[in-house]
Amino acid sequence: MNTQSDTTHGAPLEPQRAAAAVAPATRPYYWSVRRELWENRSIYLAPLAVAAVFLGGFLISAVHLPRRMRADLAMDPQHQHRAMVMPYHIAAALIMGTAIIVAIFYCFDSFQGERRDRSILFWKSLPVSDRTTVLAKATIPIVILQLFTFAVVVVTQFLMLLLSSAVLAGSGISPATLWTQVSLFSVSAMLLYHLVTVHILWHAPFYGWMLMVSAWARRVAFLWAILPPLAVCFIEKVAFNTNYFAAMLGHRLAGGPEAIPMTPDQFPMEPGMHLTPGHFLASPGLWIGLLVTALFLAAAVRMRRYREPM
Repeated sequence: MNTQSDTTHGAPLEPQRAAAAVAPATRPYYWSVRRELWENRSIYLAPLAVAAVFLGGFLISAVHLPRRMRADLAMDPQHQHRAMVMPYHIAAALIMGTAIIVAIFYCFDSFQGERRDRSILFWKSLPVSDRTTVLAKATIPIVILQLFTFAVVVVTQFLMLLLSSAVLAGSGISPATLWTQVSLFSVSAMLLYHLVTVHILWHAPFYGWMLMVSAWARRVAFLWAILPPLAVCFIEKVAFNTNYFAAMLGHRLAGGPEAIPMTPDQFPMEPGMHLTPGHFLASPGLWIGLLVTALFLAAAVRMRRYREPM
């Protein structure tokens, strides 16, 4: 009598079945993220365009690099370091600023856009839940865009360092000092820490709020996202003559000293800064912000479930 074995070539089938069960559960989320990247190409084109423009300007200014390098070498070590790393911090700030602007516009248009062009009817006809759709949309500004920004900044700074080294070597100046002062590995590590702690974890409530407003508002989501906080600040000032809510928003926007404690004359991505990841992970503001983000996303899921095309 033949019996069906629960093994294949001696290997149990339970791990295979578990993997097969996980794959269908994650596949809609994976393809939802790919759909967002396909429909919103500015997510990766805008940072790349800014990096290309900056590299073009840096290439033009490289003709003056030997003269600037000789002037930097005459400075004291602290000012010498700041002068040499300044262009690399400027490149990172421009690309990250562009990513923030792209994230803001993406969040405001993420749900309004599909209701405005009535494509929400098509997407809701697919076997993809509203929760999966909202999580995929939230992944773009909170995770995907930040990691892509990190990659673009690292490549841009590396190309800048190679270009500077070639120019200096052609002028008879050793680029060893430049490589020592810039310390690309340390700069990249600080950049990644800054993006994860501030741009991803600390700023997550802002992205959740904008996504919720985009799922609720019929028009001008930007105004609906700005006016309520302004109204709260105004009412608090008139009624109690305090600014606690405005101070809280400013603290959250600035990144907060919990992630990277620094003095006003320091860059937030300066290598060698004293990092306190344990203090950051233990700060109540981080976990309150993540809880608020989850509530905003849950509200966006519910609103998208009942929102119709405009």
